[in-house]
Amino acid sequence: MSIRAATLALALAAAPLGAQEMTPETGPEEPREEEGPNLMEEGARLFFRGLMSELDPALRELEGMARELEPELRDFAREMGPALTDMLERVEDWNDYHPPEMLPNGDIILRRKQPLEEPAPDAEEPSGPVDL
Repeated sequence: MSIRAATLALALAAAPLGAQEMTPETGPEEPREEEGPNLMEEGARLFFRGLMSELDPALRELEGMARELEPELRDFAREMGPALTDMLERVEDWNDYHPPEMLPNGDIILRRKQPLEEPAPDAEEPSGPVDL
């Protein structure tokens, strides 16, 4: 065993002893249970209290905006709900489509990344290899 490994093993073995308090008369003392919050708990409590006081005005403003938008969102859901449901049923994988585009006339289209190749209605599928 090298000197470094032996030193590391000795340091790790002695580490728990350093956590106990020793008195000359009685030997190691049992760890004392602290009463009340420790510094970490108090710091976390103060941090979250400050965070809530900073966020409170923004949350109240967001709540007011939600109240204002609620009737419009309900109308949108009532009018567009059936069309969106139909579109969600037709699209199998959203990764097959580009992002929606708005045309100058206001129409919104979804383009496939690679168009589907549909076989001709009169053509039969070849049974063997095809030479091109």
